[in-house]
Amino acid sequence: CQVHLQAPRTIIQLLNISLPLTVFIGIYVSIFVYVWRVRSQIQSSKDVCPDSQFSTLTMDKFLDDMEREKPIRFTSQQLWIATDNFANLLGSGGFGAVYKGMFSNGTMVAVKVLYGSSDKRIEEQFMAEVSTIGRVHHFNLVRLYGFCFEQNLRALVYEYMENGSLDKFLFGEDKKLGFQQLRSIAVGTAKGIAYLHEECQHRIIHYDIKPGNVLLDAKFLPKVADFGLAKLCNRENTHVTMTGGRGTPGYAAPELWAPFAVTHKCDVYSFGMLLFEIIG
Repeated sequence: CQVHLQAPRTIIQLLNISLPLTVFIGIYVSIFVYVWRVRSQIQSSKDVCPDSQFSTLTMDKFLDDMEREKPIRFTSQQLWIATDNFANLLGSGGFGAVYKGMFSNGTMVAVKVLYGSSDKRIEEQFMAEVSTIGRVHHFNLVRLYGFCFEQNLRALVYEYMENGSLDKFLFGEDKKLGFQQLRSIAVGTAKGIAYLHEECQHRIIHYDIKPGNVLLDAKFLPKVADFGLAKLCNRENTHVTMTGGRGTPGYAAPELWAPFAVTHKCDVYSFGMLLFEIIG
């Protein structure tokens, strides 16, 4: 009988010990999980670069800041004269048209005139290009000489690239490049992208690497161009948030069309697709 009476007592003693211990462990785990989640959120907020770097920046403030940088601010009259009233059209796209021009000192230029002077997207593209390529210089990046921002004209003034874009040599019927030229173009393009990602004071993500945005000078030196979708980001920001898809289908990384933060490696994916075109 004594054995049967001791069993419940033993169970009660075990419960008296285990229940408080279980509650303590549960509370400890809950606190640990809560602290971990808070720290993760804080770290995420530090590591993600928001897609609103120009949303709170007025155009007047932006232009004042850029006057301290390298690009020259041209007047509309200067560009009208340089382009002979925009007589020589080099090409056009969804955001604007590009005209050939020459300044009085003999410098050849390509003037990109943006459509829609009061369009918010045009202002964002304008600020994206000037704030990124306007601050850096590299052999494999097209040089921005300056810009014009007036009521009747929004324009970007670039160095003139004699051989145009790479796509016409890859897809054109009568223009082909040899293997060594293509290899040199691929290496030069890679150097330009690497400079944007790793060597600038602030990391620059291009978002639209493709044959049409690789320009060739008179000696077929490649230069990455068209920074209308580019984003400037601090180096401590490992990920970038975006609003809406970016890039060109077929070249853009899949994550650019998903509602997630992305990294600069999306440019590496696009460069890989560019290599497929070069090899093919």
